[in-house]
Amino acid sequence: MKVYDELVARGLIAQVTNEEAIREMIDNGKAVFYIGFDPTADSLHVGHFMALCLMKRLQMAGNKPIALIGGGTAMIGDPSGRTDMRSMMTKETIDHNCACFKKQMERFIEFGDDKAMMVNNADWLLQLNYVDFIREIGGCFSVNNMLRAECFKQRMEKGLSFLEFNYMPMQSYDFYYLFQKYGCNMQFGGNDQWSNMLGGTELIRRKLGQDAHAMTITLLLNSEGKKMGKTAKGAVWLDPNKTSPFEFYQYWRNVEDSDVLKCIRMLTFLPLEQINEMDSWKDAQLNTAKEILAYELTKLVHGEEEADKAQAAAKALFAGGGDDANMPTTEIAAEQLTDGKIGILNLMVACGLAPSNKQARQLVEQGGVFVNDEKVPAPQFAVTEEMLREGVKIRKGKKVFHKAILN
Repeated sequence: MKVYDELVARGLIAQVTNEEAIREMIDNGKAVFYIGFDPTADSLHVGHFMALCLMKRLQMAGNKPIALIGGGTAMIGDPSGRTDMRSMMTKETIDHNCACFKKQMERFIEFGDDKAMMVNNADWLLQLNYVDFIREIGGCFSVNNMLRAECFKQRMEKGLSFLEFNYMPMQSYDFYYLFQKYGCNMQFGGNDQWSNMLGGTELIRRKLGQDAHAMTITLLLNSEGKKMGKTAKGAVWLDPNKTSPFEFYQYWRNVEDSDVLKCIRMLTFLPLEQINEMDSWKDAQLNTAKEILAYELTKLVHGEEEADKAQAAAKALFAGGGDDANMPTTEIAAEQLTDGKIGILNLMVACGLAPSNKQARQLVEQGGVFVNDEKVPAPQFAVTEEMLREGVKIRKGKKVFHKAILN
C-alpha cells in the first residue's frame, strides 16, 4: 500500500483541497509540509500526538517536515474552539515553551540538514510593520468570508476581540512565508483550522498567481486528536515530570472499547494487516488490544524501558499485587495534617484524584474510592500519619491508582 492510501486507511485524512496532487507528492517523497504548534504550555500533550505521529510517518516515506512553533501567533491567541479569549503570555514564557517543545519533538522527528526543520514564526511575524502588513496582506481577505468561518462564528455571540480577528491573516502569512523561503508546498492541521488553512492557500494564489496556487496543497487531519488528552486531572502531558510513564500508560489502557482500534490505527506504527485482524476482537480481547495500544505509545514517547516498567506495574496492580514502585505518587507535607490525620476528601484533592472536595465526596458516597484495597466507608474517613509513612495506595474506581506518602 502506498503512503497516501495508508493515511486514508488509518483514518487520518478528513478533507483535502487537491487529492490527486497530494497523493503524487506524498507517495514520491516530494512534500515539504508544515504543522503548527502553539506554545501555550511548557509541554506537548496527547492532543498533539496525532500530528507528531503523522510527521514521523511522512518523514519515514522521504517527505520533509517543518515543525512551526507559533511564538508569534501565540502573542495573539487562536480563537478556534474557544468560548473566551486566551490569556496573554510573556515573550519569555513563550520562548521557554518553544524550547521544551523542540526537545520533545526530537523523540519523533529527525532534525538536521536536509531533514526536518523547526521554525518559529516569531522570527518573521514580530518584525512586520503593521501598516505595511495591512496594506500588503489585508486586501487579500474578505471580512464577510472571515465572519462565516466556524472559528469566528462560535465567538460572535460572546464577543470577538479585534486582536483575535488578526489570527487568520497571520497564520495565513505563515504559509505564504514558508512557501517562498523553504519551498513549503503543503500544510496539515485539525479540522478546526480549516478556514485558517484555506486562508493561507488563497493568500498564495492572490499574491503569487495561479501557478503558485497549484503547488499549495492543504490536508486536513481527522479531528480525533483534538479529543485526546483530557482527564479529571487535566491534560495528559508528554513530559514525564507532568504525566509519569505509568499514568501515560494507564491513560491509553483505559480508553473506551469503541475507541481502542481507532487509536491503534491512527497512532501506532503496527502494520495495518495486524490491526485489521483485531477487528473481530471482543470482550477480554479488547483489553489485550488496550494493552498493546498503551505499550506501543508509551514506548514511542518514553522509551522501551519505561514502557516495560509501566506495563509490569499495571499488570501487578490489576492482579492485586503490591508492586507500586512505578505508581504515580504525591508527597504529603506534615503541615497538611490536622491532629496527625488528613481527611480522605482533602487527600484526594491533594493527589489530583478529584478537582474539589465536593466531587471527592460524591465518589466516596458512590463507593468508588478504596484505600489499601479497602472501600472507604464514609466521607469522614481519615488517613493517619502512620499510614502515610508506610505509603497509602488509593484506588478510584477500577482503574485509577495513586500512592500518597508523607514527605
